[in-house]
Amino acid sequence: MTCSDPTRTVPVADTVVPDGRPGAIPTALALATGTAVLVSAEFVPAGVLPLLADDLHVTEGRAGLAVAATALAGAITAPTIASVLPRADRRRVLLGLLMLALVSNLVVALAPSLPVLLAGRVLLGVAIAGFWSFTFGVGVAVTERPALVSTAMSLGTSVATIIGVPLASVLGDVIGWRAVFALLIAATAASGLVLARLLPPVPAHPGAGAAMMRQALGNRRLIAGVAMIALAAFANFAAYPYIRVALQAVTPSLVTVLLLAWGIGGLVGNLVGGWLSTRLRIGVVAAPAVLFVGLVLMAAHPSTVVVALAVLAWGTGFNMVPVTTQLWVSRAEPNRVEAAVSLQVTAFQAAITLGAVLGGLIVDHRDVWAAMAVGAGLAGLAAVGFAAVRLVPRED
Repeated sequence: MTCSDPTRTVPVADTVVPDGRPGAIPTALALATGTAVLVSAEFVPAGVLPLLADDLHVTEGRAGLAVAATALAGAITAPTIASVLPRADRRRVLLGLLMLALVSNLVVALAPSLPVLLAGRVLLGVAIAGFWSFTFGVGVAVTERPALVSTAMSLGTSVATIIGVPLASVLGDVIGWRAVFALLIAATAASGLVLARLLPPVPAHPGAGAAMMRQALGNRRLIAGVAMIALAAFANFAAYPYIRVALQAVTPSLVTVLLLAWGIGGLVGNLVGGWLSTRLRIGVVAAPAVLFVGLVLMAAHPSTVVVALAVLAWGTGFNMVPVTTQLWVSRAEPNRVEAAVSLQVTAFQAAITLGAVLGGLIVDHRDVWAAMAVGAGLAGLAAVGFAAVRLVPRED
């Protein structure tokens, strides 16, 4: 099949094309590896938070800024990076962003103090925001299969939460949190090699840049949806950086198992989100609604069994949010997908920043259960808000 637009790559078959290049599924999975290492790096502090805080002599609430700093940099970067790199080959951009993440993890692994660590985490925020902003458009340009690309990216997120955070928690106790970040350096390098091998060159969209973003910002339904995305992400990240603190308070011996349950819920949420790709109106409402249920149960924490159900629902609900909302914004603004996804990323990263800061204040001045309750309330509002926003593709 040949694309009429000469700036686009040729879409590929599922496994391999006649000239031997990787097909749609390997290409999507290659992008997923990058997503996996970046998400692992972003949220590893949640798995080693007590160790990190103790080593740097700060409170757990302040240590949670390791997540907030990354997200703040991402929120600033996501809507502007396409304007800075309007014509750059997207393959080279993605590889450069992975190398930036590698440098970030190196700075964090060697950081002697919290300010230095936060500086390293800012670099990671730039890498994550840029990678997420470009990856969906790159994947769709190569494969012409949006649901496959979105599901693969969310699969990378799920792998990170199923393996990355629980494994970081276990390894942090055994080898130390700094060694965990050293392992992330190796994983990031390996991901870059995979992407370099499997991803073909991808020219930038002809309309990429500031003009595309201004036009996307004029879509009122898109902006309303982005606001609900921010609310759902805010709900999650007011609580998530402190998940290990909460689990240790309930059942210290089962922390790793329950973190794994959160990750398994994430895998379920990823698959359900992909299944709902043809029912996005339902999907974007169901995701924060399930998150609401999980956080309500978590805030109540009457027993270990209820906490186990809570983290499973929590992981399921939150991990439905990225895949369903990514497809939602791309369908709301089909001619400006790169800009629409950048706004989704901005919403996520800004919400992570504010959520982590607010959650840290609540944890330090109240307790971790109050943070869970605040998250639950915000998730409920996001579900109601999405139910009120119609998904109407913009035609122009």
